[in-house]
Amino acid sequence: MHQAPLDRLEAELRIRNYSPKTLASYRHCLQAFLAFRAWHEHGTDEDVVRAFLLSLERNRASAQTRNIYLSAVKFYFRNVVKTGSRLDIRTAKRGQHLPVVLSRREIETILDVTTNRKHRLMLALAYGAGLRVSEVVALRVHDLDFNELTIHVRQAKGQKDRISVVPGKIVGDLKDFMAGKNSGDAVFPSEQGGRLTTRTAQKIFDQAREKAGITKTATFHSLRHSFATHLLENGVDMRYVQALLGHQNIRTTQLYTHVTNPKLKQIQSPL
Repeated sequence: MHQAPLDRLEAELRIRNYSPKTLASYRHCLQAFLAFRAWHEHGTDEDVVRAFLLSLERNRASAQTRNIYLSAVKFYFRNVVKTGSRLDIRTAKRGQHLPVVLSRREIETILDVTTNRKHRLMLALAYGAGLRVSEVVALRVHDLDFNELTIHVRQAKGQKDRISVVPGKIVGDLKDFMAGKNSGDAVFPSEQGGRLTTRTAQKIFDQAREKAGITKTATFHSLRHSFATHLLENGVDMRYVQALLGHQNIRTTQLYTHVTNPKLKQIQSPL
């Protein structure tokens, strides 16, 4: 229905080397906006965008979701339509949510109850290196350097490479598991060949969490949160943690200080 604008948006995103995930997200957002605009053509572009964002809010879309829609629409007007007019609309204020962090004991329990060797190593490496689920499933054999105990995380979020650490505790098991694989093979292949999907990896974590009897609303990403939190608790400098996580802004890393504050944890309730 709005094929031409959507195709032009996709072309511009590809030229600028945006990730496939962003491409799909922006395309979906713009499609929704164009459908809305077809029924609300009165007023300026800014008026229509404001009405669109208000409709999202009335449908209980989160601030984060509304900001993604706004970013997609702004990109469209600025770089595809090139109207020259600036949309003077600020992003919605987002609430701050503390990350769900697993204790060291909970991590141990999750790994203990995971009897499948591939699944256990995948979860252990995700925690021990602070990897996102997409980064774990994308790992290739040549990305791991056992001599230097490092992982080369390629084209992660923001299309950026970074280096993280290989936990020495699982090096022997990893070497055995990867024996016979070629340099470009997936470290954690699916049963059908190729790499695991992120959805499958998430299900593996969910099953392990339930089996371990953990009731926290933890996800695969909680392994990464736990990595950062435990490093800070061990006294690792925040700048190093920021580099290992690949955070562009130190303020993103600073969020973990709200979880690690030992003085707060030592306070006893007056009850």
